[in-house]
Amino acid sequence: MFFWTTPFAARTFGKSPEFLESTAAMAANQGLYNGFLAAGLIWGILIDSGRVLVFFCSCVVVAGVFGAATVKPSIFFIQALPAAIALIAAVVVRRGARQ
Repeated sequence: MFFWTTPFAARTFGKSPEFLESTAAMAANQGLYNGFLAAGLIWGILIDSGRVLVFFCSCVVVAGVFGAATVKPSIFFIQALPAAIALIAAVVVRRGARQ
């Protein structure tokens, strides 16, 4: 979000400085969205709420699948798969706690 128009971002995403400049508002929106998801996950951990973790992990999985389908397939492995693993772990722990 904050470094979208830097040379590092250009190298990382393989985009021109002009492209990065023209999409800076979009990147800021995505960065803010991801920040809220991270805050929700941290909140779920801090209050030890399985329901909160399941909800926010599900949000990340959906966002990752959508990103993989519409932007770049590798997003699935970078974003959706780790979130799906965390989601499964949260569900398993939650079920174990109920027993």
